Amino acid sequence: MSFFGRLFGRGRSTVMPTGSGSREAQAKTMQHFREFVSAREGCEAFIEPATRVTQTTLVVVAGTGEWTRRKVPDAAAARKVCKDLSVPVFDVNLSGYPSRMREWNQTHRQI
Repeated sequence: MSFFGRLFGRGRSTVMPTGSGSREAQAKTMQHFREFVSAREGCEAFIEPATRVTQTTLVVVAGTGEWTRRKVPDAAAARKVCKDLSVPVFDVNLSGYPSRMREWNQTHRQI
């Protein structure tokens, strides 16, 4: 294994994954979204694409503007989550965030 392979974790590993791709993390994410959607009306989801510093995330926004965000493996996984939750899903780069989310942030901002 090369120096860069060791530095960036490439190669064989005996450690189980604990990131957003692990089964435990995926189950916790699904449970969180299920609880959020079941407790609130008018939920919609927005996929935030991966950047150089963050991976793909899914933002679920309730009808009141309250929102939650969690990491997901990729856009396809995010769409599957939304299908399982029966929540409409949008690409945030195409639709932007709903104004109710910005309004909720304004009224709940801590100084």
